[in-house]
Amino acid sequence: MIESKFNLQEALKYYFQYDSFRQGQEEIITDVMNGNDVLGVLPTGSGKSICYQLPAILQNGVTIVVSPLISLMIDQVKELKAKGIKDAIALNSFLSREERHNVLNNLGNYRLIYLSPEWAQNSIFIDKLQQINVTLFVIDEAHCISQWGHEFRPDYLKLHDIIAKLENPTILALSATATPDVQDDIINSLNRTRITKHIFPMDRDNIAFCIEKIESMNEKKDRIQEIIQQYHVPTLIYFTSRYLAEETSRWLSSTIQNRNIAYYHGGMEATDRIHIQQQFMNNQLDVICCTSAFGMGINKPDIRLVIHYHLPSQIESYIQEVGRAGRDGKESVSVILYASGDWALPRQIIQQELPTKEDVYRIVDWLQGLSNQGHHTIIDEEVISHLQISEVQWRFIRSQIEKHDMIVENQLITEDVNIEMIKKEISNYIEERVTYKEKKLAEMINWVNSDQCYRQKLYMPFQDSYRPSVGQCCSNCYFQWSEWLPETTENRTTEFLSWESKLQSIFHITEVEHETR
Repeated sequence: MIESKFNLQEALKYYFQYDSFRQGQEEIITDVMNGNDVLGVLPTGSGKSICYQLPAILQNGVTIVVSPLISLMIDQVKELKAKGIKDAIALNSFLSREERHNVLNNLGNYRLIYLSPEWAQNSIFIDKLQQINVTLFVIDEAHCISQWGHEFRPDYLKLHDIIAKLENPTILALSATATPDVQDDIINSLNRTRITKHIFPMDRDNIAFCIEKIESMNEKKDRIQEIIQQYHVPTLIYFTSRYLAEETSRWLSSTIQNRNIAYYHGGMEATDRIHIQQQFMNNQLDVICCTSAFGMGINKPDIRLVIHYHLPSQIESYIQEVGRAGRDGKESVSVILYASGDWALPRQIIQQELPTKEDVYRIVDWLQGLSNQGHHTIIDEEVISHLQISEVQWRFIRSQIEKHDMIVENQLITEDVNIEMIKKEISNYIEERVTYKEKKLAEMINWVNSDQCYRQKLYMPFQDSYRPSVGQCCSNCYFQWSEWLPETTENRTTEFLSWESKLQSIFHITEVEHETR
């Protein structure tokens, strides 16, 4: 272990070519290398990955990194290998069966192993991990435990079980947006009440916040077209609807010259998503019309515009998304195009994302009947097909049933189980989660409609103070588009787009399911 400040900085320079640590990095790294569990909250673009990559290089043993997105894992492994750090691997669906077999049989040869929370539930993988020395367990984008773990990805809430099976290695949980409530949720889920907190201000003083009141959806499209035509800069446009992300991307491509525009959402093939992301990172795409699936972990320094076509469902998500702008410190702008009825879509999603009380009772009763007929092994695909529910709804129901020991190691158990109590408790929990999410949406709506400084109102729930803007502040503080003069990206033709034919089917899909993410 490298212990002194001088040697840590020397290692930082040697491996990552940085002359000094950014705010928070050194404190977190020092604690982690001393074996202390850490919750670190640092602003977007502050170099959170260094906080575990450097300890992984300097310490003996293996570092596990739980990451939410395949593209994020692949990017980080690629960057590490480019720096000469070869003993890193991302476990994901792109590995062939042979590659997966070789990796699992040689886990001890790696210093950094990236994986999803779902991969962490693989019993064969855990058995292999138990045979090696895991010294550090990292949860990157740890707010996902609170934001996604309760509904969308319940495997986030099972990480503490995996950590226990690995004999409790040091834990590092990192996030860019975590209110005190979210911090508590992360700590309680990981069962680490004595964790050391390193919480740093998350405000970004180089981003101007603009809310533009819009009368109709057509007016939103026209306003986006106007902005894109006026400012030739790397731009993200966020949508709640996959369909509208695609449709707007095609429309902008047909109406604006000298702009390379694509779309990105979770319904696309993983290879195509990664390809789009790489093209954007390499400045071969100017504008991405995307859902919230895009951007987490994107380390592109010169994104200048982040436009929200739809209203985000909570302030934490909004801060994450706008934080992808201006990572080089130069002035950037966030724009929300807001119409008076924009609350309806996120509220509808909140109400439909989880199963209803009737669904809960129907599903639990059906499982009980299945058990009474002698069928005990759970096959997820068969359950989803028979009950006509979404995969997300089944994952949620299944995780809740497992908590009540009605499913144990994929076996259905109904003997000595209080079925009526299970149905009631799951229904009550759903009601609590819906109420919580509607409260978060109300906070977002109140912020958008505020007549106070948007910067102050945005950051004060997270921290005691905020920095004044380095340029223009917000539309409530008299932001003027005419005074924003970003450096313009050079015009490019489409001749270089060797991927155009490969992705033509993506750009011209006509039958698209209307979904979120």
